[in-house]
Amino acid sequence: MQKHSLIAVAVALFAAGCTMAPKYERPAPPVTGTFPTGGVYDTQPGATQPGQPQPGTSGAARSANGQAAPDIGWRDFFVDPRMQRLIEIALKNNRDLRVSVLNMQASQAQYRIVRAGLFPTLEAAASQSKSRTPKDLSFFNQTISNSYSVGLNASWEIDFFGRIQSLKDQALAQYFATAQARKAAEIALVSQVANQYFTVLELDDLLKVTQNTLKTAQESYRITKLQFDNGTGTELDLRQSQTVVEQATANLQSQQRLRAQADNALVLLLGEPFPADLPDGQPLDSQNLLTDIPAGLPSDLLTRRPDIMEAEENLLAANANIGAARAAFFPKVSLTGSFGTLSPTLGGLFKPGSAAWSFAPSITLPIFEGGENKANLDVANIQKNVQIATYEKAIQTAFREVADGLAARGTYDQQIEALERDNFAEQRRLDLSNLRYTNGVDSYLSVLTAQTDLYSAQQLLVTARMERLQNLVTLYQALGGGWLEHNGDQPRPADAPVDYGAASAPVAASAATAG
Repeated sequence: MQKHSLIAVAVALFAAGCTMAPKYERPAPPVTGTFPTGGVYDTQPGATQPGQPQPGTSGAARSANGQAAPDIGWRDFFVDPRMQRLIEIALKNNRDLRVSVLNMQASQAQYRIVRAGLFPTLEAAASQSKSRTPKDLSFFNQTISNSYSVGLNASWEIDFFGRIQSLKDQALAQYFATAQARKAAEIALVSQVANQYFTVLELDDLLKVTQNTLKTAQESYRITKLQFDNGTGTELDLRQSQTVVEQATANLQSQQRLRAQADNALVLLLGEPFPADLPDGQPLDSQNLLTDIPAGLPSDLLTRRPDIMEAEENLLAANANIGAARAAFFPKVSLTGSFGTLSPTLGGLFKPGSAAWSFAPSITLPIFEGGENKANLDVANIQKNVQIATYEKAIQTAFREVADGLAARGTYDQQIEALERDNFAEQRRLDLSNLRYTNGVDSYLSVLTAQTDLYSAQQLLVTARMERLQNLVTLYQALGGGWLEHNGDQPRPADAPVDYGAASAPVAASAATAG
């Protein structure tokens, strides 16, 4: 009676598709329930009224209207038509993104391979064997014997204890993880293209500042040299004016080199050379990005950040692997059989009476494995603990990235406003110093110092404008934005089909189809 009960339980487990994997419980987020407040976090920019531009931009500021970052399409976050075109090209041609898609395809195929183990296998087989027996051992002097067979072979491991089911669950979770990795790669690519584009614009502005400074310095040097040649100026004034010229010349060469390298980096992200029909772009101080995207709560990141979801899928895979390791301690039940025809001659294969069949059920119970199964279970548990720590670290990293972005967003506007006032003051200082020097009231050193300080202040302003924009882009990414193209688009699944050209095979259907 007890034996029949055990069999009934085993059959019930198999029918229900149960496994020996532990019940999954999502680890508690190892961060506080809200993002930091006070200090720099209390000065977050909001949407201004029309006609009131944000610092570092021109035109009326635009508002996110309370939309979360994942709901904002990148075409609505970025308004520069040139940048939009560059992002579009990168999403079609970037090789790193293509690799992430291919990795997802490979993971999906691996899942199908593992899932196939749940079903019986059926093969058609045909064979011939010929053998010779020594005459002394043969019957009726028949030393040569032939055997021909044609039939079907079947085999099936009955997954009573969920070993194959656990392996299938593990493979499925790994597939979902690669899908989230692909999504994270696409979001990151949008951000990378935008930030590199802003770097190019920054270098364009720095080149303009340096060229203007060099032009002014060369004119000043020309006048100073003329005065020195006529005996009305000193060599000290001449050499002081020359230093500005040489420093600006050296900076110009450095910035031109960096500008060319920035283009090369952008081309690498695009995956192809710049097309000839790119639309005109906007200058750095006209990039009117959305500045008031709400941060939400840290718990929102669990469903908005694909890197966190990838880490959780890897944790689910490790949890399922424990079920497979536990099932290894229990018997494996396999059924094998064949049915066909067997004949000593080829012509007799399908004659009456040639039918042949075999049925061979087997059960394998581990008795002594040298501790292998126990070690495999220990490894599975340790790997799960590793994935728990990795998942928690992903949450902490996301929290830190958003908090850093909010801290920076709360300070850049005031910093840029101060730098703009500083630029105005430095320009007036240079004008007054030139006037005093021309009238013989002051030495050329005051002009030189004012000119150098103005040059530094102008560069700081350009760099601050670029860093402000890059911070807004990075915060948009950190909050999960960049997956949609337009506001209101239907959200795509992480394994949504894409077309990256003929060089890339089409991605298989969604995970629901894969399952």
